[in-house]
Amino acid sequence: MASAPPTSPTTPAYCNWKLEDASFPEQFAWGASTAAYQIEGGWDADGKGPSVWDTFAHQAGERIFENQTGDVTCSSYTLWEEDLKCIKQLGLTHYRFSLSWSRLLPDGTTGFVNQKGVEYYDKVIDSLLANKVTPMVTLYHFDLPQCLEDQGGWRSGATVEAFDAYAHFCFRTFGDRVQLWITINEPYVVAELGYEKGTMAPGVKEPGTGAYLSAHNMIKAHAAAWHTYDKVFRKQQGGLVSIALDSDWVEPLNPNSHADQEAAKRHIGFRLDWFATPIFLTGDYPVIMKTKISAMSKKQGCPSSRLPEFTPEEKMTIKGTADFFALNYYTTRKIKHQDYACSQPSRTGDVETEQVTDPSWPVATGSSWLAVVPWGLLHLLKYIKDTYNHPIIYITENGFSQSDPAPLNDSRRWEYFRLTLQEILKAIYIDAVRVAGYFVWSLLDNFEWTCGYGSRFGLFHVDFENAALPRVPYKSAIEYAKVIANNRLMNLHG
Repeated sequence: MASAPPTSPTTPAYCNWKLEDASFPEQFAWGASTAAYQIEGGWDADGKGPSVWDTFAHQAGERIFENQTGDVTCSSYTLWEEDLKCIKQLGLTHYRFSLSWSRLLPDGTTGFVNQKGVEYYDKVIDSLLANKVTPMVTLYHFDLPQCLEDQGGWRSGATVEAFDAYAHFCFRTFGDRVQLWITINEPYVVAELGYEKGTMAPGVKEPGTGAYLSAHNMIKAHAAAWHTYDKVFRKQQGGLVSIALDSDWVEPLNPNSHADQEAAKRHIGFRLDWFATPIFLTGDYPVIMKTKISAMSKKQGCPSSRLPEFTPEEKMTIKGTADFFALNYYTTRKIKHQDYACSQPSRTGDVETEQVTDPSWPVATGSSWLAVVPWGLLHLLKYIKDTYNHPIIYITENGFSQSDPAPLNDSRRWEYFRLTLQEILKAIYIDAVRVAGYFVWSLLDNFEWTCGYGSRFGLFHVDFENAALPRVPYKSAIEYAKVIANNRLMNLHG
């Protein structure tokens, strides 16, 4: 049985440190991340039920790049041993992957368990441990069982109960070997793009209400699962449970403008704090969200605020339901105030901001939204430390995409990683942030949601035109392996 991670990383010497001499803390978690729908393939193999992403991708209609799907992708369901070779080649200490809810429970409930799915994840977990790699397991990474979506999905309170039962099943089945759990990955993305704008699965467009209702239920589902672990499994299994929150860092477009300064605060309030404030601090939404949405709802003639309310009992249940802070960071934005006069409700209108990319910032070739701003992570880590009571932080995703075809000599990507790791060292040594680990997104080139296979984030190149789907390391994989082996940056200047 794997031992539980330390409650805090070993504290380095903060005084008189030099970047060129700095090592990462002892027992620092060096990882890479993946997600079930993006790598597994076998979408209907061995009794797996359909997920919302199976449905969304099969409906086509140019919502996904070249109408591509995750039906096969990296075929990790049958090629797991090839993935393991990549993990060993990197020398990872940790590997983050997600369970396919509908591979384990085809209709989303524990009424029927797909034993083939259990056997697959048993194999993954056992082989990781046999190679001294610690698994970090995500219960839900965007792929809700379609049967549950047919009954309302995350807009329904019934999904909260179904998720808690699913979590209980996973803790009972795999928890004797898993010490690090993530309940839900990026609830903001699910809420905003899945239920507000409809640009990602399940493709629901309910502006002004869909994001808030689905987020409300995801927060309650996370809290329920955390309490299930805490009450039923923690004493025996000794693991840790959290939720992975994504956030950009933001700066006011005009630092001398009070309106832009307030807009930047609202952006963080409606993004990271939307979930972190109830879970880590108060059990309730940020005041800035409650005030803005209430005022805008009244202005639009709504009888009450469009933001759902937690009961006093729910607030007590939600508060304090994370054992560490799991952060996904990619980029930074500049923010300006933007008045919203439209009578049509929307989350974008409620926040009244406009995002701007500084034209001086380089942009990843595979993602127009991904400006290269490593220093933003330093500011975000300091914000989390100061706002959320100095938590232990795992950076559970961080990555840079190349467009297809992608060169194996991905020097720009390695530069992104190198500069990002420098900023993490600064956070540890200068700001005394308790960063316990870093996970690259992603181990493999994979199905990148609506970008299909046109956006490549992998440390390993995957040839999707070759039926064998060979994995070949990029330069960034080779350089990352050197960092892991030495627990320090070997070359500060590229």
